[in-house]
Amino acid sequence: MWIKPGAPDGKKFYQLLTGSVAPRPIALASTLDLDGHPNLSPFSFFNCFGSNPPMLIFSPLRRVRDAKTKHTLDNVRHIPEVVINVVSYAMVEQTSLASCEYPRGVNEFEKSGFTPLPARSIRPFRVAESPVHFECRVTQVLETGQQGGAGNLILCEILGMHIRQEILDADGYVDPDKIDLVARMGHHYYCRASGPSVMTVPKPSTELCIGMDQLPEAIRHSPVLSGNDLGRLASVTEMPVADDAFEDTRLTRIHQSLATDPAARDKALHLYARELVQAGRVQEAWQVLLSAPTSGNRDA
Repeated sequence: MWIKPGAPDGKKFYQLLTGSVAPRPIALASTLDLDGHPNLSPFSFFNCFGSNPPMLIFSPLRRVRDAKTKHTLDNVRHIPEVVINVVSYAMVEQTSLASCEYPRGVNEFEKSGFTPLPARSIRPFRVAESPVHFECRVTQVLETGQQGGAGNLILCEILGMHIRQEILDADGYVDPDKIDLVARMGHHYYCRASGPSVMTVPKPSTELCIGMDQLPEAIRHSPVLSGNDLGRLASVTEMPVADDAFEDTRLTRIHQSLATDPAARDKALHLYARELVQAGRVQEAWQVLLSAPTSGNRDA
């Protein structure tokens, strides 16, 4: 399919866009209007964009159907301050209530049942139920257009953050299971960024990895190993060589039982190597793969 913006219609394109660029973190933005009325609204066009200076950016879109602007956008133009509260699973339903298009002046803290807390350096309130609050000064607003669906990038410099100590791990980093964040996807979908949804991907070291192009042909074109498996194998910093001292009972059994069937043997080796890779035992997986004559690193 080839779909241009606005086709088949703006709303459908918006849904396809937000369903494809996902999951997106949620900024629960707290602002004040000129009369001092609190406003609270969630935005999923949001992320951090630097740590020195520390910058957050979120974008209240103009309403697709009539191009009207959000109260949050109007508020920061008059009082350029905002508290950005992160959204955990325990507060996602209340956050959804705050997204309703209430008339100007209605207090979304009351509508959603959230508890307002005074900020330390700015006037808008924090959300007590959120595990992390960023007190921000709005430095710039960038309009991307005047039509329905156009974005308004609100650039926010972080003046300070409040963070619950109980969401930190033993090393002082945020524990994904303890903070239990949610993220926005397309249509009515959300996702929960904790539990089995969280995975670790070892980052390449400061040394260069060998890369996919250096994998032996029989490994790179394996019908068994996935792109993720190959990526993990290619993340080593130098090409492994077969170690004759490597001993593995299952490896020995594969070679003995399938000695007369090279194709079946190689498939069994790749299946075993895949298990090892997915268990994080990459060096052992390499030894299993290199034990096959077709690996390119051992004489047939």
